[in-house]
Amino acid sequence: MAGRIQWKIVTVKIDRRSEDVYEYVMNPENFAEWATSFCRSVRRSEDGEWRLETTEGEMTLRFAERNPYGIMDHYVRKGTGPERLNPARVVPDGTGSKVIFTVFLAEDAADREFAMVFRNVESDLRTLKSVLET
Repeated sequence: MAGRIQWKIVTVKIDRRSEDVYEYVMNPENFAEWATSFCRSVRRSEDGEWRLETTEGEMTLRFAERNPYGIMDHYVRKGTGPERLNPARVVPDGTGSKVIFTVFLAEDAADREFAMVFRNVESDLRTLKSVLET
């Protein structure tokens, strides 16, 4: 059936307040520090868009509107193609927080590609944990 997708949820516990995690992640200037499997650098363009140099070439980055709910969704777009949603949340967890990231990939994509994307997101969330706990 066309249009179906594969998905998995990746989580990481971070020993920082959810407000601290939210502020760090929602700052596009920090993206290259924690999304290291994908992003090489980030800069603000003259037209005000955030531009990423990635393993797949240049992309634009846009975050969801700031909100009090811990929603940290971000969107990436290559060239004039469609935006790709990356749903993410941060929620309080005791004295720390938990980051929840949903990995989506078209069902017709190779299982190997899906596994690689999933591992990359896991790696990036471990990096985020390391950066914020140091």
